Amino acid sequence: MNLRTTLDDGVTDPLDWPMLIGGEWVAAADDSWTEVTCPSRDGMVLARVPDGKAADVDRAVQAAAAAQPAWAGLHFKDRQAALLKIADAIEASAEEFSRLTAQDTGNAIRTQARPETATLIALFRYFGGIAGEFKGRTLPAGDDQLQYTRLQPLGVVGAILPWNSPLMIAAMKLPAALATGNALVVKPAEDAPLTILKLAQVCSEFLPAGVLNVVTGLGETAGEAISQHPGIAKVSFTGSSQVGRHVAGVAGKRLAHVSLELGGKSPNIVFPSAATPERIEATAEGALLAMRFTRQGQSCTAGSRLFVHESVFDEFVEVLAEKVKALKVGDPLEEETDMGTIINETQYRQVCDYVEEGKQQEGVRVVLDGSGYKPEGLEGFYQGPTILANVDNSWRIAREEVFGPVLVAIPWSDVDDVVAQANDSHYGLAAFVWSQDLNEAIETAHRIDSGWVQVNQGGGQVIGQSYGGFKQSGIGREFSLEGAIESFTQTKQINIKLG
Repeated sequence: MNLRTTLDDGVTDPLDWPMLIGGEWVAAADDSWTEVTCPSRDGMVLARVPDGKAADVDRAVQAAAAAQPAWAGLHFKDRQAALLKIADAIEASAEEFSRLTAQDTGNAIRTQARPETATLIALFRYFGGIAGEFKGRTLPAGDDQLQYTRLQPLGVVGAILPWNSPLMIAAMKLPAALATGNALVVKPAEDAPLTILKLAQVCSEFLPAGVLNVVTGLGETAGEAISQHPGIAKVSFTGSSQVGRHVAGVAGKRLAHVSLELGGKSPNIVFPSAATPERIEATAEGALLAMRFTRQGQSCTAGSRLFVHESVFDEFVEVLAEKVKALKVGDPLEEETDMGTIINETQYRQVCDYVEEGKQQEGVRVVLDGSGYKPEGLEGFYQGPTILANVDNSWRIAREEVFGPVLVAIPWSDVDDVVAQANDSHYGLAAFVWSQDLNEAIETAHRIDSGWVQVNQGGGQVIGQSYGGFKQSGIGREFSLEGAIESFTQTKQINIKLG
């Protein structure tokens, strides 16, 4: 297969990257192709990928269904060995994965692409390591009964991936599904499919043909076909809440299993004790990380609603703004770059529209405006970080997921009120609480309606801990043993009369 593993600057001869079905690298059945462009190079074409449709998904499902029973029938140590070999192979090509991620998504190589590759490696190792823990239980039922449960794979799993962090999201789904004995049909996002094809190339060296299949194409064609296909037992989707509702509805009509990791508008609550002279710098650093500025705000967990107590509001916002101003927006492949580019023109325009509307609201204070920012000598979908202060929680920019580097700062005075504002959202994925009073911090964390709450840290997500959302931020859990059992296995009860 002729895959370019690391694209050079100024590429003028984009290659065709076929997709993986049944162990073969193939074009679409109708031989249609679509271009993949580079968001940091003014739409330069990086490659062409097949424009897969229902016929291609059907072929992939058939290949997966044929391969899955034998894969599930292996001793767990054989699946474990395959996952660990994949992890080693990815690690050996880590820089290639990272550079390709930077070019494919616009994420900066130092701050985002390399950490994403590291997460991919870690999750393959984690699920390889626990491959023997997907086991049932023997139930006490008397001497004349043998009663036990089996955790069995679902069969063929369809995984639909987003464009913001494709390798990290693939890492949440693929190794867990494989460790539990499932086969996969994966659809990467049309805007960022190349790293997933590179991942499939590595995986195919260690997996039986058909266990992993990757179909490139549009969401409304290839993605829709995965949701509808009767041979797919489970659809695991990460993306917007709007599309997630549609996927759930389509798959639900045939009672397929579904897990959804959707959008967020995460509250980021700062108490006065976290903004004392001794703590303000560290808290501001943490709030910057929580906002995911270095991922251009293109993260479902971005703490984009910053609630700061009124007694420290102005000072804290000023300290935070100075730190944000220091971020370098530039070429994703340059080591000194902190922030890369928005994924495409449509998303870029949408972010700009949100900012312009927010700036027109009565009483708003524009602390930092990154609109129209263009790094010298570069053309692409660059958007500088933006901070709007004195925002009301009822404004659209405070309620809808912008999915860009836009932080809104909201003053508060009463704990009950700020918790109510934090929960006044149809989202419930992540939240952040900053306080040096442990009781205050824990009580607040317990009251927030989010599936994932960090206290006094902007990161903190650890492999092995379940991840997922409340409300319209999703259904199901990933990232852990418990999440994999919930998402990729089903329980069979077996009762045997002895004697």
